[in-house]
Amino acid sequence: MSDSPKTEPQKNRLPAWGKAELPEPKPLSWRNWTGFVGPGLVMCGIQLAGGEWLVGAEITARYGGGLMWIAAVAIICQVFYNMECGRYALFCGEPVFTGMMRSRPGPRFWMGVFLLLSLGMFIPALSTQGAAVIASIIQGQPAGEADRTLVITLAYVLLGLVTLPILLGGKIFNMMQVVFTAKVVIVLGFCLIVGVFFVSADNWGKVFGGFFKVGNVPVVLAEDKNNNGVLDAGEDFDRDGKLDVVEKYKLNKRGAVVKPKPEDDKDGDGFHDTEGWGYHDADGDGRWDGENVANIFTFRGEHGHWPIFFMAQIALLGAFAGYAGGGGLGNATYSNFVRDKGWGMGSTVGAIPSAIGGRKITLSHIGKTFDVNDENVRRWNGWWRYIRTDQLFIWMPGCFMGMALPALISLQFSPHSPMFDDPNRLDWAQAIISADGMRHAFTPGTGLSTFFWVATLLVGLVVLLPSQMSIAEDVCRRWTDILWSGSQTVREKMRPDQVRRIYYSILGIYVLWTFVCATIFLFYSKPKIMVLIVANLNTLGIGFTAFLILRMNCRLLPAQLRPRWYHRAGMIGCGVFYLGMATVVFFQTQMPLIRELFF
Repeated sequence: MSDSPKTEPQKNRLPAWGKAELPEPKPLSWRNWTGFVGPGLVMCGIQLAGGEWLVGAEITARYGGGLMWIAAVAIICQVFYNMECGRYALFCGEPVFTGMMRSRPGPRFWMGVFLLLSLGMFIPALSTQGAAVIASIIQGQPAGEADRTLVITLAYVLLGLVTLPILLGGKIFNMMQVVFTAKVVIVLGFCLIVGVFFVSADNWGKVFGGFFKVGNVPVVLAEDKNNNGVLDAGEDFDRDGKLDVVEKYKLNKRGAVVKPKPEDDKDGDGFHDTEGWGYHDADGDGRWDGENVANIFTFRGEHGHWPIFFMAQIALLGAFAGYAGGGGLGNATYSNFVRDKGWGMGSTVGAIPSAIGGRKITLSHIGKTFDVNDENVRRWNGWWRYIRTDQLFIWMPGCFMGMALPALISLQFSPHSPMFDDPNRLDWAQAIISADGMRHAFTPGTGLSTFFWVATLLVGLVVLLPSQMSIAEDVCRRWTDILWSGSQTVREKMRPDQVRRIYYSILGIYVLWTFVCATIFLFYSKPKIMVLIVANLNTLGIGFTAFLILRMNCRLLPAQLRPRWYHRAGMIGCGVFYLGMATVVFFQTQMPLIRELFF
């Protein structure tokens, strides 16, 4: 039995793969646990970030656990995505970005595409949120608009500090493995202890039950769903103890419900008439009432028509999907980690060395493949079990727990925070609302109140700062691999032991750019806006590359090693889900502005 890879790579200006023997995998056993634990755990630690601690906290504070199914769909889609990235790296030791450059019209074209899809990673959203957390610790209260200068100063400091661990460890992957293993243990351990001892059984049921409530969406609906005039269990959407009606409203150009300023409301009717938007605050509570959650399928069955979808928070939902699990091009880094861990043919090409302690580590410019025969197919199946175990028993459960446990804390404690009734405060304090809620849930000023306020903020830093480090590392790793393999000049003039020169040059440029980007956003925008932009760009990146990676694995790999039908279906589903979400967000939030600008 034999099947040689297609010769198409040579036609697309990347050299053909080299040849080597596929190593024999060690059996999966507890004795060999260090050999198969690594890539998935690192990815889980990296991706325990924005979706879980920032967007997830706000989603849970707004909607309870009813929208957790969006995270479930996102994580399942990403399992298929990650496995296909791992498949390619097992076969030739190359990251998937190198594989995509083997397709027409060639490396230069794909470099441009990758640059556009990487734009979100050039916005340092997580370190900026971390700066807001530190500002809150310093001041003893949640940071806000008035603390802009302090947050900006701290953001600059953090942007420099988060890159320091990347300089150490021999292989950069080794340091990543240490940092993110510690992060997973600290964050999930803290959330689990708080969840077990301080979160009600009812909220446990809401969060974990929410993973199965497929079809729950934000809608415009009065709280009195059964029209009996009584606030029944489960009807108090905003948890204010009142039976709210749908207040009159008009959406602004961005599709949001915003209360007009008093000076704009000339006739006192609650609307900014010249712009055609605003809402009438009938009960004087300072917020619009009418947003709710309903299952579209159940609603259709009961009423014979679809509910009115509430699109004002579509960017937030897009961010939730974009950050849940991983999202964006960061998932494609799984192929790099498989290579650097030495799985499959990754052990034959090397890894990216760190600046300190990695002088003997080299990296081939081009990957190596093996002859497909009965013996190598047997070995391949052994390595593929590594990928399956890593994804299904480490990464996926870790991501589900990473979404659920912070959501438990948010659901239980966020309503106790004054920010819960002031959504504008979340523009600066997404990462702080759970900690503030815990501070107010316990008797203020007591040791327990102070402890949980500080401890939760510190855990938030453990969530945010290593993940910002991973984004910097991911950008440098991705573009190092792209230039290392895709540039003919680099391939011809740089030795395998010189790859670090490209990596750390890119790191220096990236750090300087993030200073510029942080300045622009923090002076002229808000931290939450940075998070929403990054997350929604993530949905575009992962959706588009899902189809590219599927096409690559179906064309470049030998027939015996290509994805089976259910893997193909999973990748198609991943692409459709994320591109669909990106399209809805674009037409809801950006198209009105484009029409206004050009028409």
